[in-house]
Amino acid sequence: QEQIQTRLRGLKEEREKYLERRKSGAHRSLYLDRARSEGQRMLRELAELRRFLREQERLLLARLGDLERDICGAQGQALAAVGEELSHLDTLIWEMEGKFQQPPSQFLQDIGGLLDSCEAAKFNPPAEISPELERRLEDFVRRNALVRGTLRRCQAPPTFPPAPGPAAEVTLDPATAHPNLHVSEDGKQARGHLVPRDVPDGPQRFDFEPCVLARGGFTSGRHFWEVEVGRGGVWALGVGRESAPRKGPLSLAPRDGVWALGAFHSLTSPRADLRRSPLPRRLRVALDYEGGRVGFFGAEEEDAAPILVHTRAAFRGERVLPWFRLGLGARLREVSRSPPRGEGPSGSPLDWVGFGVPLRICP
Repeated sequence: QEQIQTRLRGLKEEREKYLERRKSGAHRSLYLDRARSEGQRMLRELAELRRFLREQERLLLARLGDLERDICGAQGQALAAVGEELSHLDTLIWEMEGKFQQPPSQFLQDIGGLLDSCEAAKFNPPAEISPELERRLEDFVRRNALVRGTLRRCQAPPTFPPAPGPAAEVTLDPATAHPNLHVSEDGKQARGHLVPRDVPDGPQRFDFEPCVLARGGFTSGRHFWEVEVGRGGVWALGVGRESAPRKGPLSLAPRDGVWALGAFHSLTSPRADLRRSPLPRRLRVALDYEGGRVGFFGAEEEDAAPILVHTRAAFRGERVLPWFRLGLGARLREVSRSPPRGEGPSGSPLDWVGFGVPLRICP
């Protein structure tokens, strides 16, 4: 009877767990309702923004049309004034030349008034536009500069608010490391070797891609950590969902739950070549879990634009882990059979598979 009572209590405890899980599921539906509500609100605000921009475009074009018309009118008046001055000068020139044709008895008649007219005929071109029109033109130039500045800010790469507190404590998990990756005892460095370690193959371990994950991970908040990648190696780093596949050949892209930056291109589909070359030796990885963003920055570059930003990352409420890869694109099984020949750094088989430079987590 006591055994039955014990089992009964255990069943009731399990039942309570399932009830709590069902409540949490209802709570998640509230999140879904909130997401949908925010989506509808965003659509309304975007529609309002489009209406506002169309109205501003109409007003600015109308002002521009008025300004162009007034400038054309002012220039027409200036040209008319120039024409009048030319006609007046032509008359004076004709009268002066006529004086030379007159006999001496008439030459000095009215000569004083004619000379005064010549003295007054100085070059004084009229202004093309009035100060008021010039002020209106400068005001339009300033408004256009504001529009350009707003457009640039909207088109600028996404930025991250600074993560609160110091850098996250990140240590590599040897239980996830590919056999050809050697993790240091303090969990701060990973280096590739052609000779694999004799380690058990568990479900957590990568068996084909030369990858390793960090311990712990994150389920909320904003975090950052810094990694030293050195020069000349082939690597990738970022974050991955805990459920991301670890066995066999992997595409290692957002659709598989990995958001990363490679040494030469983004790990996206399709891949995007990086505009910055070479990349900084020390990189900062920034995670905004609630915002669904993963960004990559030069760790020693203050206020620099991000190198790459993944947006709309679908974490799906899962734990995400710092993710690292060495020897990007290398076929480890083929390297041991046909390493390249040569001497020096360029001929090193470690460099050929991208293992020449270790990855190191910065303190």
